[in-house]
Amino acid sequence: MKKELKLFLVMALGLLIIPVLGGCGNSKKTTRAEPSSWETIQKNKKVVIGLDDSFVPMGFREKNGQLAGYDIDLARAVFRQYGIKVDFQTIDWSMNVTELRNQTIDLIWNGLTITDERQKALTLSEPYLTNQQIIVVKKSSGITKLADLKNKSVGAQSGSSGAQDIDDHPQILKNRIKNHDPILYDSFNNAFIDLNANRIQGLLIDSVYANYYIKHMSNSSDYRIIKSNMPSEQFAVGIKKGNTEVKQKIDQGINQLRANGELKRINQKWFGK
Repeated sequence: MKKELKLFLVMALGLLIIPVLGGCGNSKKTTRAEPSSWETIQKNKKVVIGLDDSFVPMGFREKNGQLAGYDIDLARAVFRQYGIKVDFQTIDWSMNVTELRNQTIDLIWNGLTITDERQKALTLSEPYLTNQQIIVVKKSSGITKLADLKNKSVGAQSGSSGAQDIDDHPQILKNRIKNHDPILYDSFNNAFIDLNANRIQGLLIDSVYANYYIKHMSNSSDYRIIKSNMPSEQFAVGIKKGNTEVKQKIDQGINQLRANGELKRINQKWFGK
């Protein structure tokens, strides 16, 4: 009788454990974060794009707090074709890949330069814009060429392709400048503040930013632009690794804008060409 009772208890306990274990397995599946697939974006009719909202003219806040910029217009125009609303979320640019992996955002679309490192970490759209790294100095500094930056303090944005270029091509800047390392800033705005205050003597910066920013400054004639001799760059949209359908839809959308003249209109608005 005792053996039968023990056998009954063991069997009953087993029946209780199996559903619990099964429930645990299902819980993992339902709580695991799924990639931001095209199907999900279409279903929600919304896509969340991460950006540095101080990157003029790609994506920045106007005096009234509204977002504006080349990438803002381009992203909206692409997703408008699919009936999808674009929400923009400000992120720490140096953490952009982490934000995408953690699915805080669906895309990085804000003057993202194609690099070997980013190609390994992300799926990237086809390039849609070419950019150059240039050096901005004040005319009053007397600096007119790269050689004049010897032992001078030079700034760059943290996490930017320009900062990476300094390490990748040390013979151009790294071996010349003070302490053989740039002073890193969280935004180009803060870097310009230090440049104007003579705390740095040069700033390695994207040409698309510098040309627009300087053009709209009251003291624009105070600056000189020097070629950096860094390789030219191309901008692309950053997509979570493996989301090829999202890439295809973005590429198709940009190509359609190129075909119907909308891309040319956006280029003319922001770059005059």
